[in-house]
Amino acid sequence: MSLSRRLTAEFIGTFWLVLGGTGTAVLAAGFPKVGVGLLGVALAFGLTLLTMAYAIGHISGCHINPAVTVGLFSGGKFPGSEVVPYIVAQVIGAIVASTVLYIIASGAEGFSLSAGFAANGYGEHSPGGYPLSSALVCEVVMTFIFLFVIMGALDKRVPAGFAPIPIGLVLTLIHLISIPVTNTSVNPARSTGPALFVGGWALEQLWLFWVAPLVGGALGGFAYRALAGEEE
Repeated sequence: MSLSRRLTAEFIGTFWLVLGGTGTAVLAAGFPKVGVGLLGVALAFGLTLLTMAYAIGHISGCHINPAVTVGLFSGGKFPGSEVVPYIVAQVIGAIVASTVLYIIASGAEGFSLSAGFAANGYGEHSPGGYPLSSALVCEVVMTFIFLFVIMGALDKRVPAGFAPIPIGLVLTLIHLISIPVTNTSVNPARSTGPALFVGGWALEQLWLFWVAPLVGGALGGFAYRALAGEEE
């Protein structure tokens, strides 16, 4: 498959992940009387990843996350020469998705970006008021586990065809754990899209949601490779 086709798939996949996940958080989580709440947002992120993994996994691998791309490279499953192009496609997809979400959400009476627009944050911008130290540890550990599970699910010694299921489920679980801490990133592209619209504090804190997921992803990919050994 050509690189251009794979990059297009990554753009579409990341677009869907961000629109589906943050769109649920912005449009449906707190909707009066029938809002889906934290559980609904967690399921939305898991389902968007699960559906796209089946749709584009055979085209691009369905990374749709810079931390996954870096983690798979660290784990020996992805060439270093394609890391940057993949990340660029993912970030563009996230920005376009956030643009579409803004156009939709801004049509509602009383809409304001001051509500957060599903941006990630720590300190006073953490849903639960968690400090920088808690946010840093949470994002590193959650992304580490995310990549560890991805590496295991993709291992050729595991029955083929089922990888999207545990990968989608672990992303759901990660959100259930960490939404109160950081609004859950584990994905720098997902964090970048909303932050560009919120501006101010969201852009000032965005560095954490690049550094922590990339470090956690790299460690997770390396740890699985070291533990499981090379595939035969």
